[in-house]
This record gives sequence, structure tokens and C-alpha cells, in this order.
Amino acid sequence: MPAIDGLPPLRDVIVTHGLSAKKALGQNFLLDLNLTAKIARLAGDLSGSDVLEIGPGPGGLTRGLLAEGARRVLAIEKDRRCLPALAEIAAAYPGRLEVIEGDALDIDPLAHLTPPIRVAANLPYNVGTELLVRWLTPPDWPPFWDSLTLMFQREVAERIVATPGSKAYGRLALLAQWRADPHIVLNLPPEAFTPAPKVSSAVVHLTALPAPRHAADPKVLERVVAMAFNQRRKMLRAALKGLAPDIQDRLIAAGIKPTDRAETVSLEQFCALARAVAAG
Repeated sequence: MPAIDGLPPLRDVIVTHGLSAKKALGQNFLLDLNLTAKIARLAGDLSGSDVLEIGPGPGGLTRGLLAEGARRVLAIEKDRRCLPALAEIAAAYPGRLEVIEGDALDIDPLAHLTPPIRVAANLPYNVGTELLVRWLTPPDWPPFWDSLTLMFQREVAERIVATPGSKAYGRLALLAQWRADPHIVLNLPPEAFTPAPKVSSAVVHLTALPAPRHAADPKVLERVVAMAFNQRRKMLRAALKGLAPDIQDRLIAAGIKPTDRAETVSLEQFCALARAVAAG
């Protein structure tokens, strides 16, 4: 696959630029260009979209996104050692790759992107969940992005798509599924990465819904869900007693048994409870 763009294989790039992965930055490089191209294809038709990529590292996924026809790619990279390798990719795709050095948690990418926008990234393990939560909880909805195609540790990916009654079901599942349609689209073993992490990984593709699945005030819903799962072993009448003195009545009004536990309650029921709580 090195022939996709005339650039060297990624293993050669890493040697040339001295890019050993740094644990402190949550780096695990995906060096198989067949795999990075596959992930780029899983992001959908990129030809009419700008793409935001976080943590490109030596640029494997970056090259896949550009080769698959992304209109433009904005890559945010914290590790300045990677910048020369990314500059070589930018030279091979004139005008289509912009690289910003910095922390993705501190940078507003919207000044550099034109809608429609997709996000595709092999997210650094140490910031992946925080970035996802930010993208799922903007002040206004629909968000700036049409879709997210993101690599996570498999355990995190399973939490995003989890259903009621499973151990993985919790705040992240409800947050993701309220406003988006998430699916695991690819599983990757540790040996696909350099260095190999201790856990398996998975790619999750999330498509933004035009509106949330069920009506609810975002702040109230977040508070209800957080309280419910912070004490997930307790019955909801006990876990949520701080929300309202008549919480038992509000649970019943939302179609929830006061003796239920959080992990058995559906998204629709949580939204109904958020509306009952907001009603005062």
C-alpha cells in the first residue's frame, strides 16, 4: 500500500524522523496503510467534506483520508517531533492538509474548517473519552460535525454502544445514543499497533442525529444520569433522592419502578424522568 501516494512506508517514516511512541502522550501508532485506508473508508464519502483529525502521529490515517478523497484535512498534533513527517504529506497533497501544533483540548478547530465536517481519528488513549463527551455536548444541536469515526480502547467502544441490562451500559452510552447513532465498525487486536497496547481496540462510527431521540433538557438529563450511575447498585429511589423530595412519584410518572437500578432503565425512560424533574 505505500504506493497510494508515493510516500515511504510508515515504518521508514518513523525511523527517519525518530518517532518512537511516547506513553505520556497516549501514542500507539497504526502502521499498516491498508488498515488506515480502511478506517478512512469507514468514515464515509469524504469527497465533499473537510475532516478533523486529532493526534495524527506519523500520518498513517492522514494519508488514508487524503487518498480516499477528503476535501481538506485539519490535523491537530501535540507532539512536535511528528511535524516534519506531516509536512512531507502536506507537500504531497498541496493545499489539502493543514497541521496545527497544540493540544486538541485547547484548540477551536472551526476557524479552520468548512462544513460539511467529519471527524476521523485514532484518538490518544488519554484524551479520547473527554473529546467524545465534548463533541456530544455542544451548546447547540445539531453539532459542527456530521459524523465521528474514532478509535478507542475496545472497552470504551463497548460502553458507547451498550444497551440496558449490560455491565457496560452507563452515562457514555446514554450520552452517545441520545443525539447520535453509534456502531462499532472495526475491531483491532493489540498487535496491529506499534507499540502493542495491553488491550484490544475498536473503531466507532457515530452519525449525528438532526435532533435528540427524545425531548429533554440536556443539563437536567446529564444530572439525572450522573446521579443514577454514580450509585448504580442502589435502587433509583435512593440514588436520586437528592433530586426532589417526591422523586418516587416522578419515577412512577416516567414509567420507572422506584426499585429499578440505573442499568435497567432505557434512554427513553431517562428522558421522561428528566422532563418530570424539570417540570418542578
